[in-house]
Amino acid sequence: MKKNIIGLDKNGAAQLIEKLNDLLSNYEIFYQNTRGFHWNIKGPKFFELHAKFEELYTDLQVKIDEIAERVLTLGGTPIHTFAGYLEVSEIKAVENATDGNTCVQHVLDAFAILLKKEREILELSAELDDEGTNAQASDYIREKEKLVWMYNAFLSK
Repeated sequence: MKKNIIGLDKNGAAQLIEKLNDLLSNYEIFYQNTRGFHWNIKGPKFFELHAKFEELYTDLQVKIDEIAERVLTLGGTPIHTFAGYLEVSEIKAVENATDGNTCVQHVLDAFAILLKKEREILELSAELDDEGTNAQASDYIREKEKLVWMYNAFLSK
């Protein structure tokens, strides 16, 4: 069994790299969507959502960098073109969304996709004894679950 530079099985690491690149692509499209929500939001909740979307895309930007660096740590190359992201991402680009509830629903839909992918990464990284990827996925899941609760509460009437 061949090991990579951090002592993980190369074949297992290759599977994780593929899943992490998929996650990276989804984060990138979600990031761009969130920037658009921030720029284009209108209506009575403008000030609240404008600030919230900025908070969200700032956090996404950090996570995008962390995911890409984890791909590199595992010995892979992160996807780094918009064409590549669009080819891989399950989250689709959202154009011209201006309504607060619609934008928040898009955020929740993206969270659902990301949580599913992060749980798959968590499971695989545990099988491979990859504590670094496992801890990263676990942290992302914990943070995102709280955000799901909060954004759902915003939509509740």
